[in-house]
Amino acid sequence: MEKPIVVLSNPTIPSPGIKMLIEKGYNVKIVEKEDRANILELIPGAHALWWASAFKLDKEILDAAGSQLKMIGTMSAGYNHIPIDELKKRGIKLSNAPGVLNDAVADVALLLSLAAARRLTESRWAIENDKWVTNDWRWMSGIDVRNSTIGIIGLGGIGTAIARRFKGFDVKEIVYTGHKEKKEGIELGAKFVPMNNLLSISDFVIVAVPLTYETAGLCNAEFFKNMKNTAVFVNIARGQVVDQPALINALKTGEILAAGLDVMTPEPLPPTHELYTLPNVVMLPHLGSATNNTRDNMSILTAENIARGLAGDPLITPVVQ
Repeated sequence: MEKPIVVLSNPTIPSPGIKMLIEKGYNVKIVEKEDRANILELIPGAHALWWASAFKLDKEILDAAGSQLKMIGTMSAGYNHIPIDELKKRGIKLSNAPGVLNDAVADVALLLSLAAARRLTESRWAIENDKWVTNDWRWMSGIDVRNSTIGIIGLGGIGTAIARRFKGFDVKEIVYTGHKEKKEGIELGAKFVPMNNLLSISDFVIVAVPLTYETAGLCNAEFFKNMKNTAVFVNIARGQVVDQPALINALKTGEILAAGLDVMTPEPLPPTHELYTLPNVVMLPHLGSATNNTRDNMSILTAENIARGLAGDPLITPVVQ
């Protein structure tokens, strides 16, 4: 019997999951370069696709694979880049990789919150441009995390991990919003509030929601208008959750104090983009899950899901079962 073929869409996928599939007897094929043309060339005949590419998976790729394609594992928590309805029509299973990245992403949310509050970008610029001031006791003063109100939009796995971290900073209060009150919030002593209430009282507003039709453009001009002008905005979700021109305007006009961003639109962000010119923005190049252990665990989880999907067993983290 022919070994099932698993095609990996990116040559830099961490090895633990790849080794697992090979040991299980799968015929693993890896593109030499993360390139649409390379994937289209390699994918015909694939029984499963390990998706870890920056571009969207679409009908053309599914058609190129053939009708024997039965399983897709995306090595990410989000799956807005996958055509869910099309997979359902074709009877293709889909898994994602949530959970294992919660702590790493929460660490980045904390990092960006502190860096924006303590004016990291401005301070680095001052050092590099010989603008270090030594005789002004208000120079580069930021805001405290202690005794502040932390507002978290989306108390899922990542949002809960963020709340746990801030509990150790002796904050005044943690509030959150979403579809409903959650037991995780109750256990943490966090308060469930309406969105507008959260925006009006929070000193740090942290976005931790998945990108959906409902959340796209959620953080718009009205959103920033409702925030305190002394508040820090942090986004570790997806760039498309934010109306970026509205955010830039809020930062330039002083409608909000600062922002910490791990995600933007587009990605990579062009080097001439206006965000680079703003001193009150701290940015990372989408590094939320970028620790060696986390990426290895994402690789293992994706491989386990693919093996289960091909064997007809229940997926560990199903999106389309």
